[in-house]
Amino acid sequence: MPWSKVATCSALLLALFLNVGAASAQAADEPAPSPAKVSFYRQVRPLLQRHCSGCHQPAKAGGNFILTAHALLMKGGEGGPAVVAGKVEEGTLLENIQGEKPLMPPKGTPLSKDQVDLISRWIVEGAADDTPTGLTDAITAENPPVYTAPPVITGLAISPDSSLVAVTGYHELLVHKADGSGLAARLVGRAQRLTSVAFSPDGKLLAATGGNPALFGEVQFWSIPEFKLVRTFTATNDTVFGGRFSDDGALFAFGGADNSARIVRVADGEQALKFDAHADWVTGTAFSKDSKNMITISRDRTVKLSVVESGQFIDNITSITPGALRGGLLSIRRHPQKDEFLVGGADGEPKLYKMIRTQARVIGDDFNRLASYQALPGRVFALDFNADGSRFVAVSSTSDKGFARIYETATSAPKFELTGATRGLFAGAYAPDGKFVATAGFDGTVRLYNTETGQLLREFVPVTISPAVATK
Repeated sequence: MPWSKVATCSALLLALFLNVGAASAQAADEPAPSPAKVSFYRQVRPLLQRHCSGCHQPAKAGGNFILTAHALLMKGGEGGPAVVAGKVEEGTLLENIQGEKPLMPPKGTPLSKDQVDLISRWIVEGAADDTPTGLTDAITAENPPVYTAPPVITGLAISPDSSLVAVTGYHELLVHKADGSGLAARLVGRAQRLTSVAFSPDGKLLAATGGNPALFGEVQFWSIPEFKLVRTFTATNDTVFGGRFSDDGALFAFGGADNSARIVRVADGEQALKFDAHADWVTGTAFSKDSKNMITISRDRTVKLSVVESGQFIDNITSITPGALRGGLLSIRRHPQKDEFLVGGADGEPKLYKMIRTQARVIGDDFNRLASYQALPGRVFALDFNADGSRFVAVSSTSDKGFARIYETATSAPKFELTGATRGLFAGAYAPDGKFVATAGFDGTVRLYNTETGQLLREFVPVTISPAVATK
């Protein structure tokens, strides 16, 4: 290359370098752009909901302090104001959640330093409320849900003495008297969506699973017959499902959208186990008869056996080999007298499995399966045995229709086809006294059937329907 061209290129490069350097120096002299202000609704509220609102909500206001809404958070409780805008040295909130051994939450995982710093920054910036208009959730026991249409019912349970039927609603459990004489209680909590409900073996507690999607999952324990919230347990940042008590009533298991199953101690609400062997949502749980094992089902098409004390994974009770299970699992129920389990899901076919494998696994086998039952249309969403395990009820749903049947456990064909459902069915239970079964689902109607004839005994919508009021 001629020298003149080399010199020209060098001059251009030098000029470019100098211009870049000058621009960099100018940028360095300019102040960095201010970070966006912390959002109460998008950043602070989710932290408080997951870590704190279990004990500070309308149904259980610890220290007379509620933080499920901005105005209530600012109001504070017995200790005075929780937050004073612009003043981190005042107010009780930061005082209780920071430090090496924070006072709050008294149980569970403390907030991290970064999370505490985020809340502190929000306070310094003025503790503003940026909750979008119309999104404030003001549902409480004093301001219960108002229904303009029946709720979709996703969970149903019958008390051990067969006197009460509990179903899920919006933000609440609705407890009705099984004899048809009316509503016994409305148990309003913080979770917007409730997915399952179960009575403890002694009938003294009523538990529910649910949560607010993409915010938190929650387990609630309510006392019976006082109908008071005893305690809650918050887990994950999404809804939880499939709650079940152990036979001794000491443990409660449930699954989640985080592909995990958990066990909490009923006495104190402390987590006893987290089980992470599934590859998709854990939709149902059960305990072995001696409460030493947990059995879990998932949308990953497996039934897994684990040890309660250690969390050790033991075995896939069924196989994921094509043909063994044709789709995800949605329901499980243990035989009341044996370690055998009914499971059902996407293929519509209830199946009975034994818990313990007694021969080596062979690729493609489904050795633990004891029986298969005539398939229902659609997906099986609920199964429940009678008291001695000789019969069970199964409910299913297609895209527009619900189905319910009572089966004899010893035979494959259904004994009764239960009619009356106009839309999909998602919940079903067999009364412990054996006299009736209950079903419910998309149309929001609870139906009770005679177990000896299959005839409809009574039906009711569990809520009061108010006429819709037009708004401008």
